[in-house]
Amino acid sequence: MMSNGATSPVPTIYQVAERAGVSIATVSRAFSDPSKVAPRTLDSVLEAARELRYVPAAAARALAVRRSKALGVVLPHIDGPYYAELLVGFEVAASELGLSVVLALLNPQEPRHLSVLDLLGRVDGVAFMARSGALDDTVQQVADVRPTVSVARGQVEGVDAFYAENRTAARQLTAHLIEHGRRRIGFVGRLEEGSDIGQRHVGYLEALQDAGLTPAERFAVDPVEASGVEIAEHLLAIDQEETSASDGEIRRAGIAGLDALVCGNDELAMAIIARLTSAGVDVPGRLAVTGWDDTVTARYLTPGLTTVRQEVAELGALAAQRLAALIDGDTAQQPVTVDSNVVLRQSCGCVPVPAPALA
Repeated sequence: MMSNGATSPVPTIYQVAERAGVSIATVSRAFSDPSKVAPRTLDSVLEAARELRYVPAAAARALAVRRSKALGVVLPHIDGPYYAELLVGFEVAASELGLSVVLALLNPQEPRHLSVLDLLGRVDGVAFMARSGALDDTVQQVADVRPTVSVARGQVEGVDAFYAENRTAARQLTAHLIEHGRRRIGFVGRLEEGSDIGQRHVGYLEALQDAGLTPAERFAVDPVEASGVEIAEHLLAIDQEETSASDGEIRRAGIAGLDALVCGNDELAMAIIARLTSAGVDVPGRLAVTGWDDTVTARYLTPGLTTVRQEVAELGALAAQRLAALIDGDTAQQPVTVDSNVVLRQSCGCVPVPAPALA
């Protein structure tokens, strides 16, 4: 199935071998037993296969047989609550449709192209989740032979795309920090083109521009707990140096030149808050911190985490339902965006509303 409805000649192993400058035996071995192929040669074969959109014989044969009644999901990892919730939403919706789910986690140490091609022979369609899960040309190659959707990543031409709204909510969240008087606002998260965190960064920049403010430091880190701890340690180390240089004077505002941090997800924000508060830093007094995802822990953290709630499970469910529809013959549709909403708690400086007194 071509994503644009057109047909094209099926590339052969001979064409891959010619383009890579190797024998057909080497091409065959690259796909069947890559550990026996020299790394540079393997890269050449995989690059040629990507350019030609070649599908190995085993996967190609599987494309011709009856349906497997399974949907494939490609993820970079399932660490943290976001991917877990996304996957649960997808799996529940697939189960309700009588379909199973085959998950492919792409190990950074293995050739990504091989993992995805191996998946093709076992599923009827594939959902690519997150920008780091696969390169665009790999998504396009799969879309040429299997129904395909993408979730929380930049759209590939001809591939149905699903997003949670990021840009507007990030703009609102940053503007709220500015309303609290914050002026030196940093951003935490690695930017990938078309990614959720990339769009959040755009909204953050727009809010600063609206207020005539300059972006403070950006910490380009992966959205995991360990990165949050590292950033907190970095801030504490700088703060200690600055405090020592001022003869022990206690600074009452800001830490390490910042008075607020917009974090790419809750996992980063919660790790930063936990480490800073354990070191005696007043959050939000000296540093306001916001997250994203509204995980369960966010509401029980002290201070409660100001964050953004998005219906992640709904996003996964919609992707599964759409993928099943494509398998049944539906045509591509416009991208689907699920709403997100800012949730205000104490970590931004808001005062909690007292619970009503019992009668």
